[in-house]
Amino acid sequence: MQGVGFRPFIYRLAVQNALRGFIRNTSSGVLIEVQGIPEVLENFCQSIKTESPPLAKIEAIELFTIACVAEDGFVIGDSTTGSEVETLIPPDIALCSDCHRELFDPSDRRFRYPFINCTNCGPRYTIVERLPYDRPYTSMHGFTMCPECEKEYHDPLDRRFHAQPNACPVCGPALSLHDSSGKSCNVKDAASEALLLLKSGNIVALKGLGGFHLAVNARNDEAVQRLRMRKGREAKPFAVMMRDIAVVEQFCELSEGESDAVQAAEAPIVLLKKKQIDGLAPSVSPGNDRLGVMLPYSPLHLLLFDEELDVLVMTSANFSEEPIVNENDEALLRLHGIADAFLLHNRPIYLKCDDSVTIHLSGQLRQIRRSRGYVPAPVLLRLNGPVVLGTGGELKNTITLLKGSHALMSQHIGDMKNYESYRHYQHVAAHIQHLFQATPELIVHDLHPGYMTTDWAFQQGIPVLGVQHHHAHLVSCLAENKEEGPAIGLILDGTGFGIDRTIWGGEVLIGDEAGATRFASLESMPLPGGDAAVMHPWRAALGYLSRSFSTIPDLPFLKGRNSKPVLELLQKRVGVYETSSCGRLFDAIAALSGIKGEITYEGEAAIALMQAAVGKIGTASFRYAFQQDKELWIMKVSPIVQDAVTAVQQGISVGEISRRFHRALVNCFMDIISKASEATGITTVVLSGGVFQNALLFDTLVCELQTAGLRVLSHALVPSNDGGLSLGQAVIGRSYLAGRYRGCS
Repeated sequence: MQGVGFRPFIYRLAVQNALRGFIRNTSSGVLIEVQGIPEVLENFCQSIKTESPPLAKIEAIELFTIACVAEDGFVIGDSTTGSEVETLIPPDIALCSDCHRELFDPSDRRFRYPFINCTNCGPRYTIVERLPYDRPYTSMHGFTMCPECEKEYHDPLDRRFHAQPNACPVCGPALSLHDSSGKSCNVKDAASEALLLLKSGNIVALKGLGGFHLAVNARNDEAVQRLRMRKGREAKPFAVMMRDIAVVEQFCELSEGESDAVQAAEAPIVLLKKKQIDGLAPSVSPGNDRLGVMLPYSPLHLLLFDEELDVLVMTSANFSEEPIVNENDEALLRLHGIADAFLLHNRPIYLKCDDSVTIHLSGQLRQIRRSRGYVPAPVLLRLNGPVVLGTGGELKNTITLLKGSHALMSQHIGDMKNYESYRHYQHVAAHIQHLFQATPELIVHDLHPGYMTTDWAFQQGIPVLGVQHHHAHLVSCLAENKEEGPAIGLILDGTGFGIDRTIWGGEVLIGDEAGATRFASLESMPLPGGDAAVMHPWRAALGYLSRSFSTIPDLPFLKGRNSKPVLELLQKRVGVYETSSCGRLFDAIAALSGIKGEITYEGEAAIALMQAAVGKIGTASFRYAFQQDKELWIMKVSPIVQDAVTAVQQGISVGEISRRFHRALVNCFMDIISKASEATGITTVVLSGGVFQNALLFDTLVCELQTAGLRVLSHALVPSNDGGLSLGQAVIGRSYLAGRYRGCS
């Protein structure tokens, strides 16, 4: 992996041991030629394994003995190129402690320089146009280093040796502050002026590593509400950036693993349990017991805090559902009317890259949105194989390119609902193939005929394969865990196109990358209006009630709602879709219990239902049942719906309803997995799908499955939601090319 200080490390190691030879970056990795006495060479090789830089990841070392030739000392050679690029580019990394110290050292020539970096930190992936990772092929190519920076860059003993973004105030990128109309403000210190604006309650759009953020004082509720109104983000929680770990500890509970994650070089957003909210604007994260927290990961971020301002809302700069903004002109145009000021700089961002979002569950840090800090670090696969590309799904889209034993997953692209998202998708798809010099033999897409990603796949002039959504989820988890299978897959999400052309989402599959069989499914329920019911859970609730009762019960959630047209749809079976979705079941229970009948973002009702349980699962359970339809087991949810209605009519609290509902799901899934294990002899269980972002359901189910003696595989490196779908698609594609694929039945 280039750009992690490996070559200067080898240089220093060789010089210390009086060895001669060279090190060079090549298209196939790092090539080292070294000569000396055998004992010293052996120690040299051992030190490479045990003392390499913290960001260096060594996958393999191959040793060859060659004839000695005359060498004058040890040198770092120029990079070479070739037809097959195997070398990887590191992700964008948070500012290191050395650069942090220099940033605030008045005697340092980079004092308060917003673009300070070294070999151990700073921008990487987002500034790279192509390999090798050398300055002419990055967005720094337009900045000519001054003599002092040039000297550092060429000194193997310097921390900035071959740090491609190396720069200083004399020769590097510069900040500029602009007002809401885009007019430049003639100020001496743009960062200091932006800090003053933030203290005054202004919304500042600032250009970061992978795109623009919208920032506002997180202690100023009026300012946060103004940001919500302008951004079109009514209720979805905002992420916050806190000045340091001491501030995080003030507001949030922190386990050792969570503390490590917050302070890691990847600097993700970590969803932490709130300790207190006093002092924090209530509108930052309403109705949620967790807060998305990250630390300042760039020098520019650090300059926006002081002793008075210690917490900022730091959210992706876009209007709701659009991709993140990454260019200055684009920001001035698209964020006009949202931002009160713009903090810009003149270093181009080649690739948009959102902040990563993580959560610590069942002893591991788990990805919810895998992006900056992790991409393009590969997911290592069990086997090599041909080049295959997975296109992902419609929501939380990512792309995965398989090359050799590497699964190269793109950054989070987002929801493919508009033209801007599709343009971003096209750019990422082209760039990942160009960057890693790999043309796929096969493109794998979702079975859903209406997805834009499916259309794109057919336009490429390359053989294509459509695979079932939940089969891809199953294989994604197997691939991440380097498991061959077969496994019992419990796949729970909101929407996936089934082979019977209904909407799946509560499935038990038995299979592996070559194929899967549907062993069980949640009871199919009518969804009036299809997608309309997703944003209006009360409509989903009517559908579930119509299937569970002969007469729709009169419940408080229906008061004031025009339910007649929806009931007519259900009666006439017009615009009604059958679904086994677990996500829609959550929506229906949330609505009929009065917790959430309308939502403003995907998953809001399910989150509210989980929050109502206050972290506790019930001892009492709603009823459920099983019914066999030929070879398919049906997990009957109508008894759950009936019991939930009875609980509402009896005045049982929404908290208790939520706890009983979660207990019913856990018991039901435990029972059906037991049936699957008995029928097949398989004791490995895969948990995948967006519903497993529900901490209460996930933690309880993992614990009880393991207690029952079953082996549980889950996601940590890639998201359990549709952000991990493309990995499963691509791995299934290799099985197809090998002639083993038998599909999903």
